[in-house]
Amino acid sequence: MTAPARLPLQPLCRVVVDNDFSGDPDGLAALAHHLLAPSNRVVLVTSSFLNPSMPGPTPTAAEGAALATELAGVVGGPAPRIVAGNEQAFDPSVPAASAAADAIVEEARRDDPLPLYLVCGGPLTNVAEALRSAPEIAARFTLVWIGGSLEADAFEYNRDTDPEAAAFVLAVRDLPVHQFPLETYRRCGYSVAELEYDVGGSGRLGEWLWAHFANPPDWVQLGGGWPLGDSPPLLVTALTDPWSARPLAAGERVVHTEVDVRLLFGDMLARLRLHERDRTG
Repeated sequence: MTAPARLPLQPLCRVVVDNDFSGDPDGLAALAHHLLAPSNRVVLVTSSFLNPSMPGPTPTAAEGAALATELAGVVGGPAPRIVAGNEQAFDPSVPAASAAADAIVEEARRDDPLPLYLVCGGPLTNVAEALRSAPEIAARFTLVWIGGSLEADAFEYNRDTDPEAAAFVLAVRDLPVHQFPLETYRRCGYSVAELEYDVGGSGRLGEWLWAHFANPPDWVQLGGGWPLGDSPPLLVTALTDPWSARPLAAGERVVHTEVDVRLLFGDMLARLRLHERDRTG
């Protein structure tokens, strides 16, 4: 039986995906979605460390990079460059930068007709180091950050894992930022049963992702739901269109208070299933 015709989609942007991949596996689900989305081109993946008070079984940036590499292998095809960041928080008084920060600077300086988005679903450590070592790149990419909160006193993992990095990055005047704060990304709820049935039942890649959800860090306390909080940036990079998407001006900041959960997860599941159909013929 011949497969239905596929509507061709062209990449609208380049994407650097930065996350603490060895922590909550929602970062791996978001990375898989980015890699499967034809309307964004992932050019670099960088990993960050975990909050020492909430470690996982593989808490280092290097182990996160290894997980991202394994995931890219399951996805198949040409893989982006994958680089580990520093294993400790940003120190404004120390001029050294990590391999991840150097790779971000290199990509930001590269001339390309596609705009560059740096999607960060963890602490802003690697972004801060990149901007400190090369301040001029602030006008050459847009940061899309899962982090911060609307409520000033709320604990928010990504910001509070490296508050010095967050303060440094958000003080860069020319940097355009899309921000999805705690109150917004927590809306991306998925039931545990749906994760097992929908994601785990969507072929080899879905099984790989579900296996990581089924072995969460010890500090994760589960009820019936699991927010996939690292996924909203795909609404900026992969699920927009060339007519309604408006590039941010230098220094412009947008704080998102709404998220289209149906579009986001409907596309994720369809991409997983199409990937399996393509793989098995």
